Amino acid sequence: MNIIGPDALLFGVDDVAACARYLTDYGLRPVGVTAAGGRFEALDGTAIVIAHKDDPALPPGLGTASMLRETVYGVADAATLEAIAAELMKDREVHRSADGAIHSRDDMGFALAFQVTVRKPLSLAAEAINAPGAAPQRAVNVAAVDEAAVIAPRSLSHVVYFVPDAAAAEAFYVKRLGFTCTDRFQGVGPFLRPAGTADHHTLFMIQTPPFLKGVEHFTFHLGGPTEVMQAGTRFVAKGYQSFWGPGRHKFGSNWFWYFNSPLGCHVEYDADMDLHDERWVAREAAMGADASQLFLFQHRDKWAPGGKPQ
Repeated sequence: MNIIGPDALLFGVDDVAACARYLTDYGLRPVGVTAAGGRFEALDGTAIVIAHKDDPALPPGLGTASMLRETVYGVADAATLEAIAAELMKDREVHRSADGAIHSRDDMGFALAFQVTVRKPLSLAAEAINAPGAAPQRAVNVAAVDEAAVIAPRSLSHVVYFVPDAAAAEAFYVKRLGFTCTDRFQGVGPFLRPAGTADHHTLFMIQTPPFLKGVEHFTFHLGGPTEVMQAGTRFVAKGYQSFWGPGRHKFGSNWFWYFNSPLGCHVEYDADMDLHDERWVAREAAMGADASQLFLFQHRDKWAPGGKPQ
């Protein structure tokens, strides 16, 4: 199954205006947004879509506090779309919407959609560094720091689910949709990579009691660690509450910074994720701070040598 990764996440929210402001401040571009909701896009066209929780056009919820209503996966081509439809119709309801996407549910009850991907190819510079022993990446007299830098999320990276049965949830994505486990937290859940991407994971699952079933967080890729630090600092300055980070994960190696959100889940900035292919051997570790982060910074108010926090 040539599934590339999530094209969009659809939320049914309590406060459309607050969520719209949050997603715009996060850096996504509003597209067709009204008081009823709309689409918030990254540079490649992947997106978060919101509507009021009572909108009758939304898929039914999970029966928990989670506001996630549907995960929309992008696939490489129409042939992959038809293969997924044929596979899922073996044992569950599948329907096709007017736009050609197919819709169903996984074994935990999460609503899924599949469409030929909307992702646009990107041709953007990565963060450049100068290091002893390596050729310079920035020209002489070109400063790395730009306080006015325009930072925009590049692509929807991954989503994390709380699930009541991680083993059964994993089996569905691996056996039915061709995902591969890249790493695993023992007794907690797997990091999963679909066949159409080399990203370390686009889905991570955490086993929890059934009443918590839903989304823990989602994240978009940025252009590098400096962008994560700068975007996160700007987000804090706008009044949003940091939850965890900034830091760097061990599994996936991605830089991270998580924030609370009005979407009923955490929202992350990330950058510089590992890439893997079929030769990679999945690692396992016990869940804990030592396994989940290589290092962690703590955000504080501005400070200067000899001065006081401001």
